[in-house]
Amino acid sequence: MKLNTRLFEISAVASTAFGKFIFYDLLDQRLIFIILMFAFWGIYVFKRIKNSPQILKHWGFRLDNFSLILRRVVPFGILSVLTCIIIGYTQGTINIHWHILPILALYPLFGTLQQFLLMALVAGNLQDSGKLNERTIILISSTLFALLHYPYWWLVIGTFILAIFYSYIYLKSRNLYVLGIFHGWLGAIFYYTVVGLDPFDEVFGVLGL
Repeated sequence: MKLNTRLFEISAVASTAFGKFIFYDLLDQRLIFIILMFAFWGIYVFKRIKNSPQILKHWGFRLDNFSLILRRVVPFGILSVLTCIIIGYTQGTINIHWHILPILALYPLFGTLQQFLLMALVAGNLQDSGKLNERTIILISSTLFALLHYPYWWLVIGTFILAIFYSYIYLKSRNLYVLGIFHGWLGAIFYYTVVGLDPFDEVFGVLGL
């Protein structure tokens, strides 16, 4: 991959992160941001595929190692869910609502996109450059991922720890499907237990749902 392409992708991810703070934190227009983000990156991915069909597998959109990576992720996922429940119960923030069902269905899509941006386009491009060692790449990716969840400090701490695991798995095997599903489901459980917020209401509340 050309250096200019790597720089563009990393810059575009940074711009997306900046847009998150504008639309989420300043304008309170989460749904609009999500729609725009999926549209922009959907078009970009489509164009990259036309020019380089093999790029999908390189990014991590692959099924050949799905079961192998799933077996590696499941134990960590179970431990993470139990930790969320214990923390939520201890601090009295468990807020289970029927909204968790559509969130569990939708969040893996959003989770896969986030993993694509942070893992494939940041960690993957840094790895492809050959200029940084694995530990440095993991630290950079984890820090960026955590900062995206500011100002919710539970999310900043939790996502930093998780991103270390995500990055390690990704750099070894490059599978976005497993990480996307894991990220989506665990993120939903984290919101409804540790944080005590309802992401469905935050995103779709403007529609009166």
